[in-house]
Amino acid sequence: MSKNSLEEAVANISNVIYQAVLNPHFNKEMIVQACDASKQSGFAGLCTSLTTLPIARERLGSKSNTKLISVIAFPFGFIPTSNKQKEAEYAIEKGAEELDLVPNYFALKEGNIELFAEEINQISELGIPVRVIIDANILFNSSKLSMAIDALIDAGAIGIQIGNGFGPPISKEQTNHVSKIVKNRCSIKTVGGIKTFDQAIELIEAGSTYIGTSFGFEITQGQKENE
Repeated sequence: MSKNSLEEAVANISNVIYQAVLNPHFNKEMIVQACDASKQSGFAGLCTSLTTLPIARERLGSKSNTKLISVIAFPFGFIPTSNKQKEAEYAIEKGAEELDLVPNYFALKEGNIELFAEEINQISELGIPVRVIIDANILFNSSKLSMAIDALIDAGAIGIQIGNGFGPPISKEQTNHVSKIVKNRCSIKTVGGIKTFDQAIELIEAGSTYIGTSFGFEITQGQKENE
């Protein structure tokens, strides 16, 4: 991240927060509250599931600066490409502005990078920005991490999400490692265990463009306390 971008994030952390609303036990009232608070806080985005996407779209409205993102094949991607495409088409129909896609990890592990990239390309060609979720905890020490990043960028993805909220938190070292592979070719959203303002800034300093978290409101409060 450039010095100016870092300074902007420090000045207003809300501009880089993607609030996660993915708790399967949320009811409608809780989703509505999260949408209202995200708009009020000026978060960059709100990420939710296909099930709750229509509620979030209606509540955010058509002129919100907070982008609405839907996860596709979350969290493990264990469905055929044709099903992922149907999920993506449904998400677009219901008002999603971006997609966070879980790719074909099996193809990647098998070294079938063509199949891995082809699926991403098919979803990317549907017409809205696609971010690909890569579990950095699993792939951090693997040569396939660099292959996956190169492939998803070439396939048309506008960003990479490192981490999925499961397992250990993503570290600044992992974020920095991914940033060096990305080389400013796409955005980086870091997800997993980010609960404080200091954690968020540390990851941004390491190269993250956006912070994905369920604790966006706590992070913004932490910024106010630091002022």
